[in-house]
Amino acid sequence: MPKFTIQDFLKKKTERRKITMLTAYDYPFARIVDEAGIDVILVGDSLGMVVQGHENTLPVTMDEMIYHTKMVARAARNSMVIGDMPFMSYQASVEDAVRNAGRFIKEAGAQAVKLEGGAEIAPQIKAMTKADIPVMAHIGLTPQSIHRMGGYKVQGKSEASAKRLIEEAHIVEDAGAFSLLLEAIPMELAKKITEELSIPTIGIGAGHYCDGQVLVLYDVIGLFERFVPKFVKQYANIKEDISKAVMAYRDEVEAGKFPSKEHSFK
Repeated sequence: MPKFTIQDFLKKKTERRKITMLTAYDYPFARIVDEAGIDVILVGDSLGMVVQGHENTLPVTMDEMIYHTKMVARAARNSMVIGDMPFMSYQASVEDAVRNAGRFIKEAGAQAVKLEGGAEIAPQIKAMTKADIPVMAHIGLTPQSIHRMGGYKVQGKSEASAKRLIEEAHIVEDAGAFSLLLEAIPMELAKKITEELSIPTIGIGAGHYCDGQVLVLYDVIGLFERFVPKFVKQYANIKEDISKAVMAYRDEVEAGKFPSKEHSFK
């Protein structure tokens, strides 16, 4: 199966076929996701919470994102890899934004980057696109803006905020974004945005009208339990299986049952 590309994004929207996307942060999980036929792997800054144990995504650094993206890119033979630009890697200046985005492509092996924000980061999107760095934009609930938003809250519920999100969707499209992630917004608003844009929309907590969907892999397989958002569906509970295996190992070691002759050399 050939590598999923930007053109495949656009083709799937035109043909009304859904785009599949999951996060991954290391080689083993990225390989599983890739072999399962997922179109796109997002190396999300969500790793700050689900892998590093932080309370939010803000502490994640560029070097950490490059490190994790490198591992994922080595595993992804067919899935497209998108690197998530962490907090303060693109907000300070257009020059910083292009330089850091370029690191994802040049050093980490990603095919595109994602960054949060609307009108305020349109200059960055334009500059990245001009530098041949494909950009996925991200509006709605933007976790890097948690302090301004006052927590993880659904966005676009009022008429004014819905209008603003529609405007920002068009702004980032005009700036050159090849796709748009919509997070935690009402499904009818997501439908309107999806219908108005020529670029594909990817939803997370934005309903089924989006051109594709993304979830955090650790949520999908039940490995992250600190909180489970309303929009998450758990397809497995791997934590239980892992816990049972670890406790069985502990019990056998303590009882002298492992290692047995079968697991020893003569």
